[in-house]
Amino acid sequence: MNVAVIGLGLIGGSVLRALAVHGHRVSGYDADPATRATARTAAAQAPANARWHVTGTIADAVRDADLTVVAVPLPSVGAVFDELASLAYVGVVTDVTSVKGPVRDLALDRLRTGGQSLATFIGGHPMAGRETSGFTAADPRLFEGCAWVLCLTGDGAGIRDWLELAALVTGLGARVVPATADEHDHAVAAISHVPHLVAAAMAARVASDPLAGTLAAGSFRDGTRVAAARPELTAAMCGGNAPAVLAALDAVLADLNAARAILDGSDPIGALTPWLTPGYTARLAWPPRPGETADLPARADVLLRLGRVGGWIESVSTDRKTVHAARPS
Repeated sequence: MNVAVIGLGLIGGSVLRALAVHGHRVSGYDADPATRATARTAAAQAPANARWHVTGTIADAVRDADLTVVAVPLPSVGAVFDELASLAYVGVVTDVTSVKGPVRDLALDRLRTGGQSLATFIGGHPMAGRETSGFTAADPRLFEGCAWVLCLTGDGAGIRDWLELAALVTGLGARVVPATADEHDHAVAAISHVPHLVAAAMAARVASDPLAGTLAAGSFRDGTRVAAARPELTAAMCGGNAPAVLAALDAVLADLNAARAILDGSDPIGALTPWLTPGYTARLAWPPRPGETADLPARADVLLRLGRVGGWIESVSTDRKTVHAARPS
C-alpha cells in the first residue's frame, strides 16, 4: 500500500518506520525542516528494503497515497485537513491523536470542498505512547502487541475502508479495538488523561523538597513517568477531551477525598485496607489475558460489541468478510 505520514514525531515516525519495514511504500512529511533532515538521514541508513521517502510538502507526500496518516498534535490537525481538502485528496485519512471526538468533528467540517465530502476518515489511536518524543525516539516495533483503536459508527459507514485499515494495523503487530469516538474518549480519560494530570501534580511536589527528591525511588518513578511528556502535548490531550477528563478527574478526586477522610479517622490502618483492595485487585488483573477466540462477521454492530466487552481483532480475512477476534478471559 502507498501511505503518507504527516508528522514525524514519536508516533508518526514509528508508523513510518514500521510500514517501511513491512514492505509498504511510505512518504513522510514534517513541518519542521530539522525533523525532515533527521528522517532523511535515517532513511539513507536503513536497510534497502525498509526505506522511506521524506518530502518537502504535504502535497508531495500524499500525491500517490492510498492512505494518509495524520500524526500531528491536536491543535495542528485542522490545518492539515484544510490542506488535504485544498488538494482534493480522496484517499483514506486516519489519525493517531489521543482524542477522537474533536478530530471526527474536524474531519466532518474540513475534509470537504464545495459542500462535498472528499476523503474517508477513520479515527485511530495506537495506545503506545511514551514520555519521549521526536523522530529520534521512533521505533518500528513500537506497536507490536499494543491496542490500536479504530473508530466505527453504528451505521457501518466506510466499513470496507475500515477493514483495509484494520488489516494494515494488525499487520504491524497491533491489536485493533473497535469503538465509537465517544466511547474511546470516555475510556482514555480514565486510563491515560487523568493519570497524566495526577503524575504532573505528584512530580511537581518534589521541586521544593530536596530530601524527597533524593529519596524518590520506584514508586515515584512509576507513578510519575508520564509527567516527563512535553507539557504542550499533555495540555492538548487533556484539554481536547475536557468533558470526559472532568468526569474522570472528579471520580478520582472523590476516591482520594474518601481516603483523606479515612486518614483523619480513628483507625486509618484498618479502614484503608478495604479502600485499597479494589485497586489492588484491578491492577493484578491487568493487562487482560486473551480468552476465547472466534471468527466473527465483519459487521459494524458485531465489531462494536466486541470492543465494548474489551475484545480486540487479531487479523482480518483476505476477503474482508470476517475477523479473527479475542475476548478477555
